[in-house]
Amino acid sequence: MVRKLLTFLSWAATCGAAALGVTHALLADSLISPWSLAALSIALVGICAGQCIYRHSDLTLLIALAGISSVTGALLLEHKTGTLFEFSQHSALLPEGLLLALQFILIAGLISLVRQRLGTQARSVVIDGLIVGLGAWVLVWVLLVRPTLSNGSQSNTLTILTSCTLGVATIVLFLLATVLFSDSTPTPAVGLLGLSTFFLLVGTIARSVVARGDVNISIAVVHAPFIFAIALVGAAFLHPSMNTIMSQSHVRYSPPLMTRLVTTTTSLIAPVIVLAITDPTSTQDRIVRTISVVVLAIAVMIRVIQSVRQNAKTQDHFIRNALTDSLTGLPNRVLMLDHISEALTTARYTSHQPTVLFIDIDRFKTINDRLGHSTGDDVLTTIAQRLQKIISGRAIVGRISGDEFVVLDPDTETPTQSVSLAERVLDAFRDPLGRETKDMFVTASIGVAYAPNGIRLSAENLMRHADTAMYKAKDAGRNCIALFDDSMLDAVTRRLDVETALYRALERKELHLEYQPIVDIDLGLVVGFEALMRWNRGVHGIVAPADFIPIAEETGTIVPLGTWALRDALSQLRSWIDTNACQPHTTMSVNVSARQIHDPQFVAVVSEALEVSGIPAEQLWIEVTESVMIIETAHALSALRRLNSLGVRISIDDFGTGYSSLSLLQKFPVQCIKIDRSFVQNIATDDSTHSIVRTIIAMATSIGADIVAEGVEDISQLETLRHLECHKAQGYLISRPIKVADIPSVVRQLEDPQLWRDRMSGH
Repeated sequence: MVRKLLTFLSWAATCGAAALGVTHALLADSLISPWSLAALSIALVGICAGQCIYRHSDLTLLIALAGISSVTGALLLEHKTGTLFEFSQHSALLPEGLLLALQFILIAGLISLVRQRLGTQARSVVIDGLIVGLGAWVLVWVLLVRPTLSNGSQSNTLTILTSCTLGVATIVLFLLATVLFSDSTPTPAVGLLGLSTFFLLVGTIARSVVARGDVNISIAVVHAPFIFAIALVGAAFLHPSMNTIMSQSHVRYSPPLMTRLVTTTTSLIAPVIVLAITDPTSTQDRIVRTISVVVLAIAVMIRVIQSVRQNAKTQDHFIRNALTDSLTGLPNRVLMLDHISEALTTARYTSHQPTVLFIDIDRFKTINDRLGHSTGDDVLTTIAQRLQKIISGRAIVGRISGDEFVVLDPDTETPTQSVSLAERVLDAFRDPLGRETKDMFVTASIGVAYAPNGIRLSAENLMRHADTAMYKAKDAGRNCIALFDDSMLDAVTRRLDVETALYRALERKELHLEYQPIVDIDLGLVVGFEALMRWNRGVHGIVAPADFIPIAEETGTIVPLGTWALRDALSQLRSWIDTNACQPHTTMSVNVSARQIHDPQFVAVVSEALEVSGIPAEQLWIEVTESVMIIETAHALSALRRLNSLGVRISIDDFGTGYSSLSLLQKFPVQCIKIDRSFVQNIATDDSTHSIVRTIIAMATSIGADIVAEGVEDISQLETLRHLECHKAQGYLISRPIKVADIPSVVRQLEDPQLWRDRMSGH
């Protein structure tokens, strides 16, 4: 509230200053007038109030008082006789000298203000301000000082003092231009003081114009700029931004480059034009003109040199930023490719086989997510420093993306040396990183690729080979090394081909569902189906689910594919029920990935599919793996509970292969457990497997869940399951996955009592 009040008072004082100056110019017939006294009161009250509130430094106060004293001295000079320069020349020396001395004090204060406020920026704009000041001095000399010296209306001493005052005024203008041309963000207080200084210069120039004797300006008009300048000082001191006037300011986003260019160009052109159209009147005039032009030319030359150096420095900065990593200072991908290309070119004439290591920090996303990006940045910086320490010779370390580093050794000659280098790098990760709070360990997966002699490889290809090997290391369990071979590239090529084709598979209608019956082994009835996705690429052949399902989950295409599968499976079940191909209460099991569970629209998709198909929710079984309960636990729990609230039942697929516990099963809304085929295969021959399956069945029974055994392939497995009280099963013994058209006939065969007895007896 106080800040707003002071801001309002400051701007009110500014408006009042303008009104007082204009009113004095129009109505006053002498210096002493209600308007001039009011302006002086605004200044004194503003300075005193501002000093009490903000406690400005002595230097700041000195600048303000010097400015007011300068203005007041000028006004007293005029007021002595009531008319400009119609007084004793001798008696005017003291006020004029005092005015000049006080302006020097003002200049000293402004120099300090520029240095403290602009800091290192002052160097870049001081020359521009000097050019403006010199250009103004040339104009002042030709148009004001020289005519005053020539007309002889003043004594030589007074004329010299007046000339010096004008010269000092140009220095003040130079300092003002330095502040205005800087890249620092301007504040209202700086603007008000700058405006005060500007009107002080206007008043000083107006006095000098009158002193020439050929221009008639009333005293009141000459006084008006001074009155305005006095009141503006008080307004500046009242503004809250005055508290930071001596502090280094922030750089503004849009520096006044065009204003600086136009002003400095005008300051160069205007003096040149004036000097060109006027002739020197004396030797003194010629000397002053020559010296002024020489100094101005030197200032321009310095500014040009400064600009060239600054541009070169800026360009170097941009190039460095474009080619290096901002966090670690290491070469980025572009520069590393240049280094690799150079190493490959040089190796053609030697026995060297340059090696590239592609290093990926294992599970780095977990560090960022759990400990914060600041900690992640510290980890990356420490790893970069450690890598730089362990490499030798001409080897180079680069960071090409978030948690990926590349090491280039152009001097290796054999694959053994390449692997040895990778082992040294991997050993560097075995020591803790040494955090402030506790030790932290990280591991890395390293891909190794070298350029064999006689084979032309591009830098991009060599890095890609190392990248491919790195993914092989990750697939092998992380924290290990993989050496590139051509088979890896073939695998990557095949994967890329599958990934690309998968995006268009639905559109091309290459995907279809097959269904494996689930039977009640006691009754010989089909109680459900499991929908299984199949992909026939036509001329490219059939793609196994194990080859495209993981890719679909990784790329996210499993979401639209899963939506299609869910809708199609429920639609088929509705069709079979309506045509009496299966029982009305038959269920449909649809596999769902963690990616689908994470989709915020998944529950809505399931609800819509049920509504469109007309299948009751309790006849839909959503099958999820144990990993869904381990990863994204909170989100998976929320989504599965919402599905369960609709009536949809949840089944855990491939149970026993993950890390589920009884407590986790109790936490999730699970109504069915499917025993993985790996346990079913040995259930009749291996006692330990038999015990595991018995434990799984007991666990399911304890939470009231159904049990389905997968992968049943012979009678002995089925009989053992029946003995362990597992009543539902699916597998090749019962039926392979079948196409839609074969469902009615297969269901009839499975539910035929005689055929079922024959099947169970092994016939």
